[in-house]
Amino acid sequence: MRHAFLAAAASLIFAAAPALAGEQYMSEGYAVSGYDVVAYHDIEQADVGTPQPKAVRGSPAFQTEYNGAKWLFSSAANRDAFLAQPEKYAPAFDGHCAFGVARGGKVPGNPHLWRIVDGKLYLNITRRVAGFWEKDIPGNISTAGSNWTMLEAAPASQRTVPPS
Repeated sequence: MRHAFLAAAASLIFAAAPALAGEQYMSEGYAVSGYDVVAYHDIEQADVGTPQPKAVRGSPAFQTEYNGAKWLFSSAANRDAFLAQPEKYAPAFDGHCAFGVARGGKVPGNPHLWRIVDGKLYLNITRRVAGFWEKDIPGNISTAGSNWTMLEAAPASQRTVPPS
C-alpha cells in the first residue's frame, strides 16, 4: 500500500513539473559544436540532395546556458532571440542525428549537415546519412519522434562528429 501511495505521489509531482529535454549533444564543450542555432533560420536552405550553406559559428562573447549546456551565438540579438524561445531554436532530438534517432539510437549531430523543416532544426551525422534521411524526411521525422520518447532520457552521445 505504501509503495502504491509513493508511486502515485511521484507521478503527480513529475506530471506537475515542466518537461525538460534530455542531455544536449555537445562537442568542443558547446551544444551544436558552438554554432549559432538562431542563425540557421536566416540562411537560405539548399535543395534536398545538395549540400547546405555553411553554418554560422557562435562567439564566446554571446553565450548562454540552457538545458545543462553552453550555447554560442554570433550576436547578442541571436542570443536574446534564443532565450525568448529556446524550444523554437534548439535542435530536434537534443542535437543528435535525426536519422540516427529514426533508427533507434543517439549519435552526434553534425552542425554542417542541417535542414529546417516546419521551423525546426534537424542535424545528421554524415553526408551519406543525410542522404538517407532526405529520401523520406516526413517519414523519418515521424519515426524519430516515436523513438524519441524511449531515447530522450538516455545519456547524450559521447562520440565525436566525424569530419565532413
